[in-house]
Amino acid sequence: MTARPSALRPAVAPVLELERIRADFPILKLKPNGKPLVYLDNAASSQMPQPVIDRLVRYQTSQHANIHRAVHTLSEIATAEYEEARRKLARFINAREEREVIFTSGTTEAINLVMHGFGRKFIGAGDEIILTTLEHHSNIVPWQMLAGEKGANIRVVPVNDAGELLIGEYEALFNEHTKLVGVGHVSNALGSVNPVKQMIAFAHARGVPVLVDGAQAAPHLTVDVQDLDCDFYAFSGHKMCGPTGIGVLYGKAAQLERMQPYKGGGDMILSVTFEKTTYNVIPQKFEAGTPPIAAAIGLGAAVDYLSAIGMDAIAAHEHALLEYATAKLARMPGVRLIGTAAEKAAVLSFALEGVHPHDVGTLLNQDGVAVRTGHHCAQPVMQRFKVPATSRASFAFYNTMAEVDALAAGIANVQKVFR
Repeated sequence: MTARPSALRPAVAPVLELERIRADFPILKLKPNGKPLVYLDNAASSQMPQPVIDRLVRYQTSQHANIHRAVHTLSEIATAEYEEARRKLARFINAREEREVIFTSGTTEAINLVMHGFGRKFIGAGDEIILTTLEHHSNIVPWQMLAGEKGANIRVVPVNDAGELLIGEYEALFNEHTKLVGVGHVSNALGSVNPVKQMIAFAHARGVPVLVDGAQAAPHLTVDVQDLDCDFYAFSGHKMCGPTGIGVLYGKAAQLERMQPYKGGGDMILSVTFEKTTYNVIPQKFEAGTPPIAAAIGLGAAVDYLSAIGMDAIAAHEHALLEYATAKLARMPGVRLIGTAAEKAAVLSFALEGVHPHDVGTLLNQDGVAVRTGHHCAQPVMQRFKVPATSRASFAFYNTMAEVDALAAGIANVQKVFR
């Protein structure tokens, strides 16, 4: 995918039944401030289609019970639906086995699970963890906590002015002390798509496991964890048309089996005495307590919805939106695009000359245009590009070219206010 379009509109746009798709999203009918909602904050949370809403309601009204162990009908139904959701997620990312799918509360908890379960067991004093400048705070802070506890060190891969990782610098960071690589598949702040398959292969050739933060990739690209060969892959439901409070950690079975549990409690055990506890098998070993049952089933329904449209079709449509928006904003005086990587997902970060991003967001909201403003939990990125914050428009498959036009018109209105 390129961020350097040759025309404002592609000659042949990928065809999605946008009218039908948009009708599935009741929230898109809202008119904040009396203006049609133009929702361009999908990198923070996407919207939920009616089939997912209906599935949540059906579970809550006719299937709700706690899962596992009970023999009554509702519990058996809830257990079957919960485990079916796990199978759907395994197919969605092409996991080798469904037991390699761990339900978490989101990407943040999934990364913390790896930090506690893998990092605290296998990383010690003097060991090194490789991260990148593009990481979300969720893939920085846990490793800083571990490094502080264990006396380990963090090494950071720099980026060029386009927001692309310097792979030569990445490779030069490896040595006998390197114990883990943590890398985002797609930058939430810039949209840069990182060459994670190449990075994983290089790390594995040196015996180093790799965790991929896929929060911004799973909703927009076809993800095949077997093809990537990553050791861990984390993502969230609320960014891919599912509920909040649910996410996934994929881990290779061999890695998960040698890790220590993250949380202790019910369902993650086989037997407990005051002298000794025997832990359960994966995935239950990492799912202590009552899980987010309804949310997991809702995420399974979201995966069904996305798969029916087709991830390749979604990626193509969003790429067309990105090309059009990139070209349109690049032609506007006083607009600085931040993050111009050759490979990008549908994220457009920008700054307006003489206008604070929070003012941009506030005034765009008056026109019904919802964007995210701030540092996007990626302060090292902001420091690299010497800005305190950016305005970020992030697209989903239900967005339209007309909504890109509304964004551009809103930006022009902001500029008029500050002339």
